[in-house]
Amino acid sequence: MRARAPLVQCITNFVAMNTAANVLLAAGASPAMLHAAEETLEFTPLAQALSINIGTPSPHWAAGMKAAAGAARAAGLPWVLDPVAVGATSYRQALCGDLLALEPAVIRGNASEILALAGAAARGKGADSADPVEAAEAAARALAQRSWAVVAVTGPVDYVTDGTRAWRVHNGDPMMPKVTALGCSLTALVAAFVAVEAADRAEATVAALACFGLAGEIAARGASGPGSFAVALIDALHAMTPEALDLGARVEPS
Repeated sequence: MRARAPLVQCITNFVAMNTAANVLLAAGASPAMLHAAEETLEFTPLAQALSINIGTPSPHWAAGMKAAAGAARAAGLPWVLDPVAVGATSYRQALCGDLLALEPAVIRGNASEILALAGAAARGKGADSADPVEAAEAAARALAQRSWAVVAVTGPVDYVTDGTRAWRVHNGDPMMPKVTALGCSLTALVAAFVAVEAADRAEATVAALACFGLAGEIAARGASGPGSFAVALIDALHAMTPEALDLGARVEPS
């Protein structure tokens, strides 16, 4: 990651822009927070990966998302979809349907989002999940088989599948859901990992989740609350080494 410093275009929500950019910089990637449809056809092929988070959609932003995803597909670039609160409104459902047709390399969401995206019953509360990760595992596998994407269901224990293989990632800390935009930032980090390990998108996704979760564990050791935790997480990502990740990653095949 740090040797290649991949350029990652991020179309994300207003809440997450600053945090997502700082997470990518701390991990060694280069963020570009760019969403206008008028320039994505030119810019997206210059990036090494694209991250799309639909958190605060509008018609203009949706046009930019679809233009960028189409440009990424045409250029053979991996892109990652974060279907925030997809089950909350028909507008979000329609937007995600259009984006799924543009072949994301990875889909990352909470259990309720993955259930809704797969067409199953879900109990999401806006952007928050009201379903356990385990409830979405079968839907994630079916969605991966149908879309040819790697699907990551994140929660207390993450579940990742490419439709054939599957893993559980046990890294993370209970403080992480207390800081807004960390899930959105994780999607951008997955895009960066996939950019440098495109040969196996599933393993790249697992590595990104383990890295982010381990950074959360390290940050929590010295944090006194969500505010200091957010700063410590960025520092932990910046200080992460391959050796520390190898030692601290808690991943099991499923």
